[in-house]
Formats: sequence, C-alpha cells, structure tokens
Amino acid sequence: MSDHGSAGAPGDKELLERLGCARDKILAQLSNTIVGQKEVIDELLISIFARGHALLVGVPGLAKTLLISSLARCLSLKFHRIQFTPDLMPSDITGTEIIQDDPGTGQRHFKFLAGPIFANIVLADEINRTPPKTQAALLEAMQERKVSIGGIDYALAEPFFVLATQNPIEQEGTYPLPEAQLDRFLLNIQVGYPSAAEELAIMRLATGPATKEPEAVLSGDEIIQLQQIVRRIAVAEHVFLYAREIVRASRPGDSGAPGFIKQYISWGAGPRASLGLILAGKARAAAYGRPCVTTEDIDAVALPVLRHRLILNFEAQSEGLSSDDVVRRLLEEQAPRRTG
Repeated sequence: MSDHGSAGAPGDKELLERLGCARDKILAQLSNTIVGQKEVIDELLISIFARGHALLVGVPGLAKTLLISSLARCLSLKFHRIQFTPDLMPSDITGTEIIQDDPGTGQRHFKFLAGPIFANIVLADEINRTPPKTQAALLEAMQERKVSIGGIDYALAEPFFVLATQNPIEQEGTYPLPEAQLDRFLLNIQVGYPSAAEELAIMRLATGPATKEPEAVLSGDEIIQLQQIVRRIAVAEHVFLYAREIVRASRPGDSGAPGFIKQYISWGAGPRASLGLILAGKARAAAYGRPCVTTEDIDAVALPVLRHRLILNFEAQSEGLSSDDVVRRLLEEQAPRRTG
C-alpha cells in the first residue's frame, strides 16, 4: 500500500487539530442562528477547505441565504449577495469601465468599477433565474478566478468561493444550468426540510428576541493555509482505485458498468468527478482531524460530488428514480472494494 501526499510536515499536525477545532467552533457559532442542517454545514465546509464552489438546492424558506451569510461572518470573509434576475447583465456581476475626467490634465481615461464578484464569498441567489450569458460570466470567473475587462485581467481575492442557490420546484421562466456548467461546482448540496423538532425550534428562535451574531473563528489567511494542508492529506492507493472505480462504473459505455447504469443513465460522470471525490475526501478527513483519506470519506462525499454529474434517461425518470438513488446503488455495488 502506498500513500500519496503527506500531512506529516512540521506543524501540520497542529494545523489539523486547529482545523478540527475550528469546525466545532463554527458549528457552535452557527447554532445561534441556524437550527439543524449539520450535514449541509459540513458539506459547505468541505467545499471551502477543498477550494471548491458549491450549489445549494432547496425550496425557498430553508435559510440558505442566512446560512451562507452567517458562515461568512464565522470565517471573517468579505461577503456579497447577488440576486439573479432575468434582466441581470454580465457587467452587473463582474463590473464595468467608466469614462472619468482627470481634473489636473482635463483628459479622459477609463476607470474600472469592480462588481460584486470581488468578494471572498459570493452568494449567487437563484442562479437559474438569469440568462445563459450572465451565468457564463459568473462561471468563467469561478474557473479562472479573475475578470477580464477591456483587455486587462483583474485577479479575484483569495480565498474565493461561489455558493449558488437554486429552487428545484419553480422552473417557469428559468434558465437551467447546462451540464457542462454544473460540472464546475465541486458539490451539489441538497437542503431538505427540517425535522418536526427542528421546525419547532426554528419557530421559537425566529420569533423570539434578536439572536447573537456569529463570531469570527478563522481569518482568510488561515483558510488559505488550511487549504494547503488539505492538499497534503495522504491518500492510499486502494482509496484512489476505489474512487476511480465508482466514477468509471457510472458510465454506461464502460465495460465494467453495472446493468442498472446501462439501463438508467444516459451519461456518466467525467474525470472532474474523480478529482472531486479525492479532494472532497481529503477535506472531510482534514475537517475531522485525520491525516489520511479512507473509503468511508469517499462514500460520505459521493452524493454531493456525483448527483449533478449523472444524466438520467427517460426510463429512470418514468420510474421516479433520482440521481441519488443511482449513486446509493452504485456505492452498494462497490462495497466489496472497501478496505478502510
């Protein structure tokens, strides 16, 4: 068995402990304003520590916006919210150049006014409500981590994350993201309804006195440092192989794909899913203070990594199957490969 990466450098152990403690403190701080949603918060933190972007899918009223803004406070990061609408233009996101007079020389020159994309955490609220041209401008900035205006590149500040929300039930007058653009998000996080006990707690919390604002737990520089530690988390060869086989088995054209994949899937996950499983697995291991990734970590991140990368065919849709159903069955098929 061989390991790839090493979190054993001097100081790495202390940083791992720091990351684990930070996770616990963030959960504690968010509990002042957010009830439940522990799995959602964990997946958001995994995305952030893995230096990836996330798409949150859930019906209105589940505190997605409040959760993201509260998380930004915990991380001591600059936060901007962009409400996506059908008339939103690319320049409304990236910024624009204006002509300005120089009072000294009387000459005119262009000045760049930065848009709301210039923040550490950008909430793209209801991303499917804006036309493809504007979506593409955001996704280009996500990928390149810079904005090009008038032939000049403007780098986005690090750390930089786009956390986008999408309403899964109201599709009238919306512009669903193409599969190639969905693939740019490391995780697709499903935000579900609260339990009965959680809903009661939400009613009491939201209708009572003003709650205490979350306090900063990590700084931007510390987050960048922890992201570097995540990259150094060790991955054994059998874990690489396990993640690879999950992704390859999702492709109906692959000779090793199970029968149900060939029956229900039009297109399986691409290589970015393999990278996503490993990176998210590393971030999860680090968040729990462990220096190496296990197959349990891969299983834990498989749903948010794969659910938006599988394209179901008509037969699957007619039988009421979701991509989550397929991923769960895929993990069951791969169970004999788990060795720790």
